[in-house]
Amino acid sequence: MKLTKVHHIAVICSDYRRSLDFYTKTLGLRVLAEHYRAARDSYKTDLALGDDYIVELFSFPNPPARTTNPEAAGLRHLAFATDDIESAASELDKAGIRREELRVDEFTGRRFFFLRDPDDLPIEIYEG
Repeated sequence: MKLTKVHHIAVICSDYRRSLDFYTKTLGLRVLAEHYRAARDSYKTDLALGDDYIVELFSFPNPPARTTNPEAAGLRHLAFATDDIESAASELDKAGIRREELRVDEFTGRRFFFLRDPDDLPIEIYEG
């Protein structure tokens, strides 16, 4: 098998409109396609970062809460790169989005920080 890239990451949210707002307005992803599936009372929305399809946002009625805090097996976090970590942090601060302080990756020397999406999924912003 020869994989070429990550195609997309699927995220299930508890409040579709709140999460869609977060991923588009806070993180700046763009809606490629939005589908309501009446039989499932569910949305499936494809989001892009630049020209790349990156996140598939799902809603389902009453999904169980995230159970992976503080650390458990499974997906740990989503990470996005930025060329200007300080501007990214400043934008979140101005928008009133809580985030961790800047840290330095001990192996690469690059700076990063974490914030949480509306369903408490950890999001890492990493200095590209």
